[in-house]
Amino acid sequence: MTPGENPTDHRLNPKSLYPRTHSTVKPSAKRPGGPLAEKWAGVGPSAYPAGKGRARVALWRLRRFRNRLKILGLRRYLVGTLSLAQKLLYCASGRAASKSIVFSTEHMPATVTRPSEREQLDRRVLELTTLYEISRILGSSLELEKNLTEILRILNSFMGMRKGTILLYDPLQDELSIRVAVGMTSEEIARGKYQKGEGILGKVMKHGVPMVIPDIGAEPQFLDRTGSRGDLLSQPIGFIAVPIKVGGEAIGVLSVDRLFAERVSFEEDVRVLTIVASLIGQAVNLQQRVAHEREGLLEQTRSLQEALRSRYRLESLVGQSKRMREISDEIQRVSHSRATVLLRGESGTGKELLARAIHYNSPRAAEPFIKINCAALPQTLLESELFGHEKGAFTGATNTKKGRFELADGGSLFLDEIGDLPMELQSKLLRVLQERSFERVGGTRTVDVDVRIIAATHQDLEAAITQARFREDLYYRLNVVPILLPPLRERREDIPLLTEHFLAKYNRENNRKVRITGRALQEIVNHDWPGNVRELENCIERLVIMSRRRLILPEDLVLPAENEHDRAQAASARPHTRHRPAATDPGLALVSNLRDAERQQILRALSQADGVQVKAAALLGITPRQLAYRLRRHAIVRAFHAVR
Repeated sequence: MTPGENPTDHRLNPKSLYPRTHSTVKPSAKRPGGPLAEKWAGVGPSAYPAGKGRARVALWRLRRFRNRLKILGLRRYLVGTLSLAQKLLYCASGRAASKSIVFSTEHMPATVTRPSEREQLDRRVLELTTLYEISRILGSSLELEKNLTEILRILNSFMGMRKGTILLYDPLQDELSIRVAVGMTSEEIARGKYQKGEGILGKVMKHGVPMVIPDIGAEPQFLDRTGSRGDLLSQPIGFIAVPIKVGGEAIGVLSVDRLFAERVSFEEDVRVLTIVASLIGQAVNLQQRVAHEREGLLEQTRSLQEALRSRYRLESLVGQSKRMREISDEIQRVSHSRATVLLRGESGTGKELLARAIHYNSPRAAEPFIKINCAALPQTLLESELFGHEKGAFTGATNTKKGRFELADGGSLFLDEIGDLPMELQSKLLRVLQERSFERVGGTRTVDVDVRIIAATHQDLEAAITQARFREDLYYRLNVVPILLPPLRERREDIPLLTEHFLAKYNRENNRKVRITGRALQEIVNHDWPGNVRELENCIERLVIMSRRRLILPEDLVLPAENEHDRAQAASARPHTRHRPAATDPGLALVSNLRDAERQQILRALSQADGVQVKAAALLGITPRQLAYRLRRHAIVRAFHAVR
């Protein structure tokens, strides 16, 4: 009885590959069915007819192995690779022949000993094992060079293919160079560069077909540019090179050395290397796509950061008053330091805007800007948000969470409403400011951070210290560089500029072309604005949206009456500073010099002309060009005709 007919023969029994106990289909003399391919599909080797079982046994084993891989839930591309391997074995069994392999027949051996059936079967098992290991490595990580090096080592240890090299084509340099190699020094790898059509490797890259050199020592086209093989005439060395293709286009070459032996089948080696080159091509393509997408994300991040820098640059701060110019100068000087900044002022004066301007004009602009409102969260949640927590630290802590300090590492942390921070957390915040380290909630490991602190408050911290609501040592830690933001009523000369800015902004957002008259502008300038810039912005947005006309008149304004209680409350919330006379004091209403008189006269003319510069110039007895010059000199809005 032949091995193909004996189900207990250890050479062809599936149990030799799979030691687990399984049932074997018994032979049957008659089997119903259609064609021969379907008639014997999925049955054991003992069921094959005599004389045809040799080649079919290997195919049956391969199908069985492939089905087991599907059951084990391996990756899709691994099953696809084994399908290619099944086609390879069909070719090996004599059902197809490769016509795209170029052999150098000048030094081919006269006779080649045909391997035995056992050796052929062992060869199939070895090929499948090699392909499985390579597929497993490629699916383990995205580190391309590490994976390619491991592939070459597997080919060396499993298949005896030495001096494996992977060359990739660089379209910018228009050359083929070694990316990874086994058994070569860095100097030898650096010498491995070829043009298309140059030598064996260049021809494989140019024509996209495999090439086999049975003896490279006697092949004149073999350049041996690396010089890593020593004396080529000492022993016959075979050389195999296959193209690495993606989408039918060659992107590189895979080459190996083979020691000459009578039982070496170069055609089978070419088939295996072609499958390996296909897997390498997919891995290289995936890595290039990931690198391209990563570069796109980095470019998008850089453009967004540049947009933020331009948005929060000091020149974009709206305001020409003396105090705003002083604040811009202070921000410019403090931005390039690591000092803690304390922003103080009433609500709505733009403390967060200045905090962002400090960050995006500093060397930390590329790092994160994290903000948190200390008055918006209860104490238990605020501690977890600031410092993070470990898994199981409290009920609901199912995962470890990083706090705002860790998220802002390398950048800036904006602590808004720092005056409302609970006393229990003030001591922990003081330690972070002193040592730049902390522990998460429920954790014992110390976390070191490099964070710049920018704090803001509208409260009177000095009064809070006397009332034991704020730690005095924390106050001195935060009050390194204090910046006081004045309320809008103390810089009325900035109101026209702010009004023009908000009109342009909300006209763009709502696709409107609303402008404002001079009398309506005067009403806005005379209002106290207890909500400061935020209230002014909300008022302009409401006017743009709700206005039925393109011109805002004084009767369209809905301004609340002046409330003495609100004014007293705002004055008490102001930090203790040297008294500055308000713009509504009677003394400032007097015209003290010619410049103020000219400004008042221009404002009256604009009010009478409803903001039309030509009419205002006629009332003043000057040309429109002279009026435009005076408007720029006095920082008066230009009649709002250009607002869109």
